[in-house]
Amino acid sequence: MEAWTKLELTPRDKDRLSRKFTVEFNYNSNHIEGNTLTYGQTELLLLFGKVAGEAEMHDLEEMKASNVGLKMMTVESENIEMPLTQNFIRLLHQTLIREDYTVYRTLPGGVQTSYVIHAGQYKTRPNSVITRYGDRFEYASPEETPALMTDLVNWYNEEEKKKELAPYELATLFHYRYIRIHPFEDGNGRIARLLVNYILARHGYPMIVVRSRKKQEYLEALHRSDLNVGPSPAEGAHAELAQIKPFLEYFYGVIAEEILGDVKFVSERGDDVWWYDGEQIRFRSHNNSVMLHAMIDNRKITIAALQQLAGINKSAVQKFLKQMTDKGYVSRNEDGTWRVIITPTL
Repeated sequence: MEAWTKLELTPRDKDRLSRKFTVEFNYNSNHIEGNTLTYGQTELLLLFGKVAGEAEMHDLEEMKASNVGLKMMTVESENIEMPLTQNFIRLLHQTLIREDYTVYRTLPGGVQTSYVIHAGQYKTRPNSVITRYGDRFEYASPEETPALMTDLVNWYNEEEKKKELAPYELATLFHYRYIRIHPFEDGNGRIARLLVNYILARHGYPMIVVRSRKKQEYLEALHRSDLNVGPSPAEGAHAELAQIKPFLEYFYGVIAEEILGDVKFVSERGDDVWWYDGEQIRFRSHNNSVMLHAMIDNRKITIAALQQLAGINKSAVQKFLKQMTDKGYVSRNEDGTWRVIITPTL
């Protein structure tokens, strides 16, 4: 955190960080839950309002709604005089889900069933999860949920005033308690990650991204804490910090890593330093950067022109383009033009 507070951010730095976070948070938070948009599609949709390649309409609408929720949360976090309310949490949920919809399921034996997901309303049916160990883990019942959410929000507002917990401790414990309640029928993980950033931002921390590529670490830290706390939803909703040490250690690592990444993003520059989804990419061959910059400057550039520019043979250029495409660093449009998704530092 000290390295972050010492940074002197220019308006350009702030704009680049904001654009980076917008894409990375929305992409990862939704990707964890099964959204199929690629990183490049997410960037194009949220920053430029365009769609490239094949995509499910539901995934596009979900991603746009997620970004509206992120903006709402950011604005709300700036009003530090206003306490957290259940109404705001329900409004966030309504924004993410957009409208009620029906889920159809086939039960064992072929029996068809259905239920309605209610936007902005607490659950009306029990919810649970089958862990990767094969056991069923129950969340708070619909009858318990309103009282437990009242407890959670009241606890948060009181703890924030007392200032006894560090902001990252407060955010982590809130996330854990919230997940043990699982107050909505869908969208609980996305809401939890939004509210973690709401808490961090209110206390001067940069907002963070829980990376989908580290989803198993995230779930395992929650599971290990569940074992310490016990299976009772009421106990989970009132867990103490000492009981969730695995999740606290995990989240402390995430926050430290994300802050370090932001510091590097604005301070470490060079022709061969690039960024993609929170990872710094340093190319060993300067030719890679030369070709990528050329593709940024001229989206219609040909393989022959890249070959001449880099001074390498055609097969080497084709190999480079395949590697960049396979990793998601570049994509080719239907009209043959290139789009560079990986971000240069200069």
